[in-house]
Amino acid sequence: MSAAVVHAGVLAPGEPIYRMSVAQYHAALSAGVFTDGDPIELLEGLLVEKRSKNPPHVIALGNVMDAIAGLVPEGWSLRMQDPITLADGEPEPDLVVVRGARRDYLARHPGPADVALVVEVSDTTLDRDRGIKLRSYARAGLAVYWVVNLVNRCVEVYSSPDADASTPTYRTRVTRALGDTIEVVVGGAPCGAVRVDALLI
Repeated sequence: MSAAVVHAGVLAPGEPIYRMSVAQYHAALSAGVFTDGDPIELLEGLLVEKRSKNPPHVIALGNVMDAIAGLVPEGWSLRMQDPITLADGEPEPDLVVVRGARRDYLARHPGPADVALVVEVSDTTLDRDRGIKLRSYARAGLAVYWVVNLVNRCVEVYSSPDADASTPTYRTRVTRALGDTIEVVVGGAPCGAVRVDALLI
């Protein structure tokens, strides 16, 4: 049996699906069944089709990268649109701040213990980023999650993950609007602030 790719829509109730473990996903990658260029990511054991990036998404992601890059403290580094390995999936967030240097991950992708901040830029993916991705990141205990919301022109800052809730979520959600600033917290310590205006387009 093979795992079908779940498209952007919602599965109908009772729809038969096949869940894939992270180990099975890695084996499929090693065997060449999937390649780095395939537009998929593993979320909650499902192969989910990644959406194409439109120009506003690309510009906003560059803005986020520029704003955060100078604030990342020594001993941490930035990764953009690269996998992180969770217990039930391997999402590819738009941006993450991870412990250590790039070369520390020659043999593996960062895991939950390595991730300080995860960021998704959301336009066509807003429902997904507030849904399956938020659950995945909360379940993994990722401390801080930002949704750079291009639809409503704000940034949603999620913290205090509750992995044990019936539906994993974050206990705290703060919405920052144009004119506001957001404190950047890495490893539990504030390391600066960015303006919402600098992130949006």
